Amino acid sequence: MTANTLTDRYVREVARRVPAGQRDDIATELRATIADTVEARDAEPGAAEREVLTEMGDPVRLAARYADRPLALIGPDLYPAYTRLLVTLLTTALPAVTAVAVGFDVLDGKDAGSLVGTAVGTVLTVGAQMIAWVTAGFALVERSRHRDRALAATRAWTPDDLPAAPRNDRRDIAACASAAWHALLLGLIVWQHTAEPYRADGRRLQVLDPDLWTGWIWPVLAGLAGLAALDLARFATRERPLALAAWYAAAQAAFTLPLAWILYRHMFFDPDFLAHVNGGWKTPDAFYTGAALIVLAIGATDTLKHFRESR
Repeated sequence: MTANTLTDRYVREVARRVPAGQRDDIATELRATIADTVEARDAEPGAAEREVLTEMGDPVRLAARYADRPLALIGPDLYPAYTRLLVTLLTTALPAVTAVAVGFDVLDGKDAGSLVGTAVGTVLTVGAQMIAWVTAGFALVERSRHRDRALAATRAWTPDDLPAAPRNDRRDIAACASAAWHALLLGLIVWQHTAEPYRADGRRLQVLDPDLWTGWIWPVLAGLAGLAALDLARFATRERPLALAAWYAAAQAAFTLPLAWILYRHMFFDPDFLAHVNGGWKTPDAFYTGAALIVLAIGATDTLKHFRESR
């Protein structure tokens, strides 16, 4: 007849969760411990047995202690490395993948709604995949026999890892806003070229002159990309070195000078788009000259501001 006392059931639950080679020894030791503890209690045997097993706790936890297996998915030794890797991936790789996916949609000429849907879908799906695979990898390492080797390879924490003091600098906000503005301009120029958003008499037209894409638009785009990258570099460091201001001046010149020339030479707008919008009215030359001077003035002012900051 199979024994079915509380002690038998408890020992069976513990033993089946430990390695097979240790089961008999652990079961024998555990039975002896329970029996000695029950016998030492000044209480009715059945009540004493229940009380002892309650104090010993969940057999799953006890078996984990015998087998030296973690009950947590990721233990405290590996958890700091796990969170650091996850934060790094979600703040660097995920935005990059999202930008690439949206960029392909822009080149395909998709509308704004599709771009937003692609961005949200990429963040959710790729982000979930990153979290799932990183978590699964660390959980496997936690339970593998190479856990100690993985811990040894993990870089030890030092005071150098402490984060910098929080920054409360209006220049940082300005740098982020400037980077967003330059990136938006770059995206709009490319989008209007690929999507041809304006419709006139059943035709799809660009807003800017299509002939620009054979030459003058490229330094403008390169300058915008350089300005956005340098704005991010300004945000990433508290310092404003002179070399950074010089690079900013070069990127500003690559953007501003061709743009001013395009405006001055009346090469900015698509002629068909302009004719349809103006309805036969001719834009005066003074408008283009004034716009070119304003672009030059803004570029020069912004460049001087960056040199003053570097001092």
